[in-house]
Amino acid sequence: MATQEWPPIIQGGMGVGVSNWRLARSVSQAGQLGVVSGTGIDTVLLRRLQDGDLGGHMRRALSASPWPKMAQAVVSRFYLFKGRVPGTAYARLPLWTLDPHKLRTMLAMLGGFVEVWLAKERHSGKVGLNLLTKVALPNLPIIYGAMHAGVDVVLMGAGIPREIPGALDDLARHQATQVRGEVVGQDAHDPTWIRFDPASWLEEPATVLPRPAFFPIIAANSLALLMAKKASGDIQGFVVEGPSAGGHNAPPRGAKHFDTFGQPVYSERDQVDYGALKQLGYPFWLAGGLGRDNGLRDAWRHGATGIQVGTLFAYCRESGLTDTVKTRVIQSLARGTVDVFTDPLASPTGFPFKVAQVPGTLSDSRIYADRSRVCDVGYLREMYVDPRGMIGYRCASEPVADYVRKGGAVSDTMNRKCLCNGLMAAVGYGQVQPSGPEKPIVTTGDGLSAVGDLAGPSGTSYSAHDVIRYLLDGTAFGAEGR
Repeated sequence: MATQEWPPIIQGGMGVGVSNWRLARSVSQAGQLGVVSGTGIDTVLLRRLQDGDLGGHMRRALSASPWPKMAQAVVSRFYLFKGRVPGTAYARLPLWTLDPHKLRTMLAMLGGFVEVWLAKERHSGKVGLNLLTKVALPNLPIIYGAMHAGVDVVLMGAGIPREIPGALDDLARHQATQVRGEVVGQDAHDPTWIRFDPASWLEEPATVLPRPAFFPIIAANSLALLMAKKASGDIQGFVVEGPSAGGHNAPPRGAKHFDTFGQPVYSERDQVDYGALKQLGYPFWLAGGLGRDNGLRDAWRHGATGIQVGTLFAYCRESGLTDTVKTRVIQSLARGTVDVFTDPLASPTGFPFKVAQVPGTLSDSRIYADRSRVCDVGYLREMYVDPRGMIGYRCASEPVADYVRKGGAVSDTMNRKCLCNGLMAAVGYGQVQPSGPEKPIVTTGDGLSAVGDLAGPSGTSYSAHDVIRYLLDGTAFGAEGR
């Protein structure tokens, strides 16, 4: 697609369920690129059904899916008319593996379909799907489900999604496809492949699907060049994400240095050469620290098509963060008491991860220390080669004894946080453990001050449309006196 066909604002694909269908729909209807988060969408779908499917949206979308038998089986098994009894746990699913349980694949396809279908329902705006390359095992069935709902673009960061463009070509034709899986201790010349065959899931004859555009999320010119020249298929643009963006950040290049607070220090080596990027001939959007009233103009000066913004959208009314989390952050901003810490240890992936210091969440060291370690969601588990030469699965945030038994170093478990459970709790789908409900963890970018501009001194809530107006013309919600 030509550059001018894409809008200047991409709403970030934040966390687990933060960039939900309501937010993406609102942004898309306003003429920008709304994006749903695909990470953990199978679990999100299941938990929405178990919470009673308020408004009937999940069941309405499932009834439109190309897999009616599969959809009915999921509804029959998990939908609770009155929702869960307070204090009871959500159903636990088998964890993802190279040979996943049939139920997991079903929920991944249906979850991808439902979220995009609802975001696109009854309007013609563009909708994207955001995924993490590192959370590789569920990605292909999620993308396939989203393609059945007409997703316009797939965006992927946190890794090198080299095989995804070709996989999109295959999935559009309902052909078997594969992506490389990272396995610790495995010879790079003998890779492990994550395979998915969509034809085995078809319930009725299918025509060729529209192939969505692909925007890799990059942090270096070298990755842009690799994706442009050596990806398995065509790409259509880039998102250039700087270290001030929320969620996982690319590690600094070169030797590791930390500031007095223990945060990784980024240098000129981590800056992208926008002139060289422009010469590749693709549209690109800048992300990280540009969610402000002059951010779009700054991006245009660098030759970018526009900006990707997450933090401002994360705290608007339509986002999936719970009202409690939004209120705590906005009120703390009004008091000037909220900070963002780029934590080099929180994520079991080893990537730096931005954590908002919010009372009552896992950013509180006492709450973190009181939590009993458990790995019952498992998206961030890594694959490794065990002493028998078999592939196993482990997570640096799981119980320490389990991780060490699987060959992991005890030092790698220090201060690791369970992002899977914490991020689910932040959007209201926290598991109930024997020790009590999971506490949330909140990730956000460094540009929190602009949230204060929109909320105003009284901490008033604001909408996704307020964010777009602010980014386009600098009009803040608070400035209007509403």
